[in-house]
Amino acid sequence: MNDTISDFLTRIRNSLMRRNKEVRVPSTNMLVGIAEILKREGFILDYEVVEQEPQNELVLRLKYVNGEPAIRALKRISKPGVRKYRGYRKIRAVKNGMGVGIYSTPKGLITDKEAKQLKVGGEYICEIY
Repeated sequence: MNDTISDFLTRIRNSLMRRNKEVRVPSTNMLVGIAEILKREGFILDYEVVEQEPQNELVLRLKYVNGEPAIRALKRISKPGVRKYRGYRKIRAVKNGMGVGIYSTPKGLITDKEAKQLKVGGEYICEIY
């Protein structure tokens, strides 16, 4: 598997369609960072890293509001074949502020709002709404 982030987003998307309560993916530092942002922004209930051999596992507890998923859509922007970078002046709100753009910056993984506030650009990883 080359693109762990696309696999992560697809597994979440599939689990939401099946109304699963949780989703398990192989853990990486990048995915844990994305999960932290999802939790902080209220898109998931919680996450946990389960230590096991040969690779740790990331377990996300999905959030539903009145039976509907809190996450409507997940979209991968920067892909391994075509990387997308944005300076902080070019960062736009996702769905008029209802969604979240996730950026990989020199300050770590941060949301679009934080990137504008810190005046730092970076790789546009994905958007969630």
